[in-house]
Amino acid sequence: MDTLERIKKIISEQLGCREEDIKPELSLEDDLGADQLDLVEIEMAVEEAFEFGMTTEEEESMKTVQDIIKIVEAHNK
Repeated sequence: MDTLERIKKIISEQLGCREEDIKPELSLEDDLGADQLDLVEIEMAVEEAFEFGMTTEEEESMKTVQDIIKIVEAHNK
């Protein structure tokens, strides 16, 4: 499973939306309806799934699905 598919699965589980509806360009809050608690839970699930810890700067930059992909890829080089 590639990075995008793993992230889509995490977001789908946290927000209760369908994986096929999650696109990289979508805003976690505006398009997918995530609130602050959802964002924290997504962050924690991503950290656990990909085995790294996000910096405060990375946490704050997590606005779209693509932002999460970039953060994960930066840690998995």
